[in-house]
Amino acid sequence: MFDDFFIRALVAGIGIALVTGPLGCFVVWRRLSYFGDTLAHSALLGVTIAYTLDFNIAIAIFITSSIIALILVKLERKTNLPGDALLGLLAHSSLAVGLVVIGFLTFIRFDIMGLLFGDILAVTTDDLLIIWIGGAIILLVLKLIWKPLFASTVNYELAEAEGLKPDRAKAIFTILIAAIIAISIKMVGLLLITGLLIIPTAMARNISDNPQKMVIFSIIGGLLSVFLGLFSSLEFNTPSGPSIVAAALILFIISLFKIKQTIQLKN
Repeated sequence: MFDDFFIRALVAGIGIALVTGPLGCFVVWRRLSYFGDTLAHSALLGVTIAYTLDFNIAIAIFITSSIIALILVKLERKTNLPGDALLGLLAHSSLAVGLVVIGFLTFIRFDIMGLLFGDILAVTTDDLLIIWIGGAIILLVLKLIWKPLFASTVNYELAEAEGLKPDRAKAIFTILIAAIIAISIKMVGLLLITGLLIIPTAMARNISDNPQKMVIFSIIGGLLSVFLGLFSSLEFNTPSGPSIVAAALILFIISLFKIKQTIQLKN
């Protein structure tokens, strides 16, 4: 079954959508959209390190993004700079360093378009193992930290007073974001992974009235985006990664009509 490239792409997309749904909810709830972009940009540095050392790309991206995330946490405590300034500094610095390193690696051929925008149709059976095993681990860890992470999202001081250790939950969550970026880079690329985290979740928020429904609808939105994006990519010969994110955008636009109808009913 997995000999067919399109079947592999579908299985990979389903695995990613199951993980980006719950993670994306916390990204939106905690207003960490730019944080996701920062880690995605740092992934390019991880790719160059992997090629230089002949190392597994997903592991290199995970390690690099995790280090960047921990540096951010450290800088927030050591400097007076606002969070968005630190995110911009780390995002563009890591991206620039990655591009500079690529300039020196003239002996290696890079698929820049694949790195930036993904190529889910090129996933291998080994990639599927990484996506599904890595995704299962991410969801398991997220389940373990769900209570302190959600409590600190609602009220940080109250979560701290109850001894839920919100700082530890936040640090673990940042590493989970790094992990999902590492295992999904081949699917949607560096520039679009944050879109897959945010857009289905934004759609879910428009049609949900509680956090549980939002998580469920964000997963459904991600799955629909994968199916619609891949089949439209096959039909119209468009890039697979951008097609998936474009499909998510269409679903978000449709969800806006739900808000309009709700407002009209209230009036």
